[in-house]
Amino acid sequence: MFATFDDFATKLMATGYLIDPVTTKVVYLAARLQKPLLLEGPPGSGKTELAFSVAEAARTHVERLQCYRGVTADKAIGRFDESLQRLYMEFSRDQHESWETVQSNLKGRDFFRPGPLMRALECERPCVLLVDELDKVDEAFEAMLLEALSAWTLSIPELGTISARSIPLVVLTSNQERRLGDPIRRRSLYVRVEHPTPEREAEIIASRTPGAGATFHREMAGIARSFRNYSLEKPPSVSEMIDFAKALELLGTDHVTEEHRDILLPFLAKTQADRRRLLLREGFKSLLDDGARFAESLTKREKAC
Repeated sequence: MFATFDDFATKLMATGYLIDPVTTKVVYLAARLQKPLLLEGPPGSGKTELAFSVAEAARTHVERLQCYRGVTADKAIGRFDESLQRLYMEFSRDQHESWETVQSNLKGRDFFRPGPLMRALECERPCVLLVDELDKVDEAFEAMLLEALSAWTLSIPELGTISARSIPLVVLTSNQERRLGDPIRRRSLYVRVEHPTPEREAEIIASRTPGAGATFHREMAGIARSFRNYSLEKPPSVSEMIDFAKALELLGTDHVTEEHRDILLPFLAKTQADRRRLLLREGFKSLLDDGARFAESLTKREKAC
């Protein structure tokens, strides 16, 4: 996907996704060594966005397998299209010599609708295979992935063994709802992804709201830190803070006050319990005060540097 590390780092930065140099090198090595990349951390910390940013940097696409409780192998690998098979039987009723011929044709590749795993392996050039929220599936489904992630093949009873035309960059994400098994971990390069530091978050928000000033970006980063320290049921993600900052721009303001509370709560309070807490007399104001202190400390650190 990338000839050199400098080439990758430059193209990734151009996407607007900002990460530390060490993580950038690990992602580059995963791509060059054809190793899955396991990103583990809290929801909203930017794990999924990293996969899309790497794909954008590589000028390729993402095949996404969204995991959930009860997801089946058919969803991941693919399945035969029964309606198409029935249609074929209807229109070719008198064109076959024997039932064996009919069966052979019905189990052909033309009737198989591939899922994201199979599509990723059949790409002519490498794509990014995103297996999102792997921690939501059980151990049996996780084990099913091992063949594709180690031998780069898929065994489908009716079709045989499907070998990869190209090796995708595999990105596995986990919010730690359960511990992933050791076989997956052994095959992967592990990266712990936390919410960005206030300094990094100010840079990220600045890249998405370039028309605003540095003071505004630091204030947004400070508010993000104060909200995440408030033990909310659903702390704001990086993308939600970007939306929050863009909303303020649309409102024509570069500073958050208590008067903005009711308009801006839908951006940051995503459960009824969180909304109730922030509607308390001192709830929203105390967070703004904490955010201002975080922003002030950012300013002092920048001046000290």
